Amino acid sequence: MIVPKLIGLAGVITQQTDIVSGFMFIVVSVSAMTYILDRPFRSNSRTLDAFFLVLGGYVSGTSLIAAPLVVPVAASRMEKYQLRDTLFVLWFVLVAIKLVAFLLSGIDLQWRQHLWLLPCATVGHVIGLRFHAYTLKSDTKVFFRILGVGLLAVSVAGLWRVLA
Repeated sequence: MIVPKLIGLAGVITQQTDIVSGFMFIVVSVSAMTYILDRPFRSNSRTLDAFFLVLGGYVSGTSLIAAPLVVPVAASRMEKYQLRDTLFVLWFVLVAIKLVAFLLSGIDLQWRQHLWLLPCATVGHVIGLRFHAYTLKSDTKVFFRILGVGLLAVSVAGLWRVLA
């Protein structure tokens, strides 16, 4: 995933904002449709695994929204209870690479403003842990369909803004 990630990083740093935003909204829209139609990406072969990881690496380089592409591969290769922690470590590594690239490129990361978001991230993480524990025990198809509709609505609105 590292080479496609670096290519995606180069693109996010050098491309116009509207192109990168449009790409992200399209990726989220496709992901939302998989939730709505209850047809998540499934990995059944090594070739498909490689494709999902390469595309996931590229998407994570541009936007860090590669989970719908990476999770099917990870889920097919590890125990269900290990998935969240493993993907969190992967996300942390990918974010660190991205932040280093931004710093080397001279992009202002606005650290002081982002420190104010840490309490929100902590609350979201705790809620996410509890929700994850709940989803391990139950069937959540309705929730994911509602989530998909919300994601699709936000993505369509974002694409409309980018294209208008």
